[in-house]
Amino acid sequence: MAASASASPPRHRHSHRDEVSPRRRKRRASPSPSPPRSPSPGVDADRRRRSRASPPDSDHRGRRRDAKPSEEKNGHAKPGRDEDGDNHPPRRDRVSDGEDGFQRRRMRDRVSGDEKEEGRRHRRARDADDAPDYRRGKRDRERDSRCHRRRSPSSESGSSPDDRRHRRRRRDEGSRRRDDRRRREDDGDERRRSPVKREPTPPLPPPPPLLPEMIPGRTGGIYIPPFRMAQMMRDVEDKSSPEYQRLTWDALKKSINGLVNKVNATNIKNIVPELFAENLVRGRGLFCQSCIKSQMASPGFTDVFAALVAVVNTKFPEIGRLLLVRVVLQLKRAYKRNDKPQLLAATKFIAHLVNQVVAHELVALELLTVLLENPTDDSVEVAVGFVKECGAMLQDLSPQGLHAIFERFRGILHEGEIDKRVQFLIEGLFAIRKAKFQGFPAIRPELDLVEQEDQFTHEISLEDDLDPETNLNVFRANPNFVEDEKAYENLKRSILGAESSEDEEGSDAASDDDEDEEESDEEDEEQMEIRDRTETNLVNLRRTIYLTIMSSVDFEEAGHKLMKIKLEPGQEMELCIMLLECCSQERTYLRYYGLLGQRFCMINKVYQENFEKCFVQQYSMIHRLETNKLRNVAKFFAHLLGTDALPWHVLAYIRLTEEDTTSSSRIFIKILFQELSEHLGIRLLNERLNDPNMQGSFESIFPKDHPKNTRFSINFFTSIGLGGITESLREYLKNMPRLIMQQQKPESSQSESGGSESGSECSSSGSSSESESESSSDESDRRRSKKRRKRT
Repeated sequence: MAASASASPPRHRHSHRDEVSPRRRKRRASPSPSPPRSPSPGVDADRRRRSRASPPDSDHRGRRRDAKPSEEKNGHAKPGRDEDGDNHPPRRDRVSDGEDGFQRRRMRDRVSGDEKEEGRRHRRARDADDAPDYRRGKRDRERDSRCHRRRSPSSESGSSPDDRRHRRRRRDEGSRRRDDRRRREDDGDERRRSPVKREPTPPLPPPPPLLPEMIPGRTGGIYIPPFRMAQMMRDVEDKSSPEYQRLTWDALKKSINGLVNKVNATNIKNIVPELFAENLVRGRGLFCQSCIKSQMASPGFTDVFAALVAVVNTKFPEIGRLLLVRVVLQLKRAYKRNDKPQLLAATKFIAHLVNQVVAHELVALELLTVLLENPTDDSVEVAVGFVKECGAMLQDLSPQGLHAIFERFRGILHEGEIDKRVQFLIEGLFAIRKAKFQGFPAIRPELDLVEQEDQFTHEISLEDDLDPETNLNVFRANPNFVEDEKAYENLKRSILGAESSEDEEGSDAASDDDEDEEESDEEDEEQMEIRDRTETNLVNLRRTIYLTIMSSVDFEEAGHKLMKIKLEPGQEMELCIMLLECCSQERTYLRYYGLLGQRFCMINKVYQENFEKCFVQQYSMIHRLETNKLRNVAKFFAHLLGTDALPWHVLAYIRLTEEDTTSSSRIFIKILFQELSEHLGIRLLNERLNDPNMQGSFESIFPKDHPKNTRFSINFFTSIGLGGITESLREYLKNMPRLIMQQQKPESSQSESGGSESGSECSSSGSSSESESESSSDESDRRRSKKRRKRT
């Protein structure tokens, strides 16, 4: 055996791997479910020494049992190929004696027990300290096992030299990684075994205090919390120093940006006082910049930003002009660069500034002229959108200018050089104009915050050289900072009123002052009288009266319910008016209303006086009523007069002459007296009208001042079938000449006596005048005769 063992060729270190069958090789390459153990360096060295001293008999015998039958028949194994593809001569088994095998097994069992104990300690230490390295090693081992699993003996046997070279290189890299991992594990073990304790790392020093000098420039920089900023501002003693001015500038910028960003149609009335509380004179550049940026980001809120600018423009016109200048410059820049989104946003902003009367309408017309001068698809589309936004306002301010713009649109449409889509846009714009820009209001009601008389309108041209004043966006130290802040505080009080709070100083008010203020507020509330100018209570009262009248079965029930309504002094007139209105709204007159009115007039004299006022008021506005309403009102008052619920002296307001009546008033009088004749009869009516105590009230109906008016009254009542009530008036008209003669006789006697006296005076004066005329004629004859003698 020794000879055979010595005669056997020298064995390779790991040659027993070469004869393993493909099945066993595959089983060995598969990863085990438990994590692989990495023994310590000492155990690994012992294992290598034992592998050199004694070959693995059990493994070798196992491999011999798995050999093929052909090898058993021949007595030796056939030459095979290892993983590198090299041929090796067949190896023979080494047979050892029993004692040596027993010793080797005992040593192997002892070593395996030591290895297990060492592996347990190593796992505990590895789990405690080097869990990340262990996970990385596990990932590497799994990757290596996958690489080994992908390689099969069949593919290795027929591979090319390049494939073998590539596999060797990968094996070398894998072994190198394993060596590095072992080296790291050894270093970790040495560190764990070393008794030196680590010293705790000292805590980091606190950060240095943030000084105002550390705040960077206009590009932004360190974020400072609000409480820290307030603390820094309180700590600064010199309020006029550049550092304090810089802090207030940053706070002003943040405040203005926050207010502009959160404004909308519902809270704009609350945002405006907060905005005026900031120093807009100092931050006017910031305000304009924030408005333009916010409008560019959300064009849907353009009308809200324009309304905000309009309110600010009423108090600070220079801010409105600065913003308009910057928007115009932005529009010109976008037009030159062919930047359509920016151009649309700028034109929309200008349109709403025109709607708010901040910009003059000439700016809009000039812009439309520039856009339509050389029409393209984009320029025409921008112009159509611009007209939609501000067309309603241009229709009111400059209808001729808008007509010229639409004529230009019509010319572009007839030329047909633009796209079909843009042509449809122009046709839609003409349809909107025909509908008077319905659906495109100039200003929404909730954004109409400024009266047109209080607004400052700025007129600029697109061709002017405009200065955007960009230096206002950057912080600059102001030597008169404190004086300017005090001046703006006074201006803020004048804008916001005395109620503007001065809590910025942060001083705590005393409790006594708070109590005094509360008491004064309570006294003011007690002295304050609330006046409801919406007339809500009056409307509710009228609704109650109407529903009661319409829901009652008869007038007695209605009167009983209406009397239960608690009316304040002076509200009785509302009941009379509602009763008259309900009566006039009926298709035909209902006696129900007359009986109800009669009941109230009989109950309280106040209602009687109120119905008298209603009669006078209705007759004065009788020409406004329709024929049906006029008939119902006349029958209602006729019922009240016929039942003596209304005194007859109200007829004194009616003057029946051709000049003082209209067709409506004559119809009213006709229906009134016809109803009275039906109620009373012609005889009783005539007696009432001839009552000597009431003649003063009926003189206006039966006038006797002039024959013309008398004849008109007689003819009117005769035409309506009531000629019987004019008998006394006819007798007066018949006796009128005799009365006139009787009146003229004393006048003629007086005139004759006065005429005789005047005749004597006339005769005396005539004789004297005749004598004077005769004397003058004689003198003239004498002169003529003298002249003739001289001539001869």
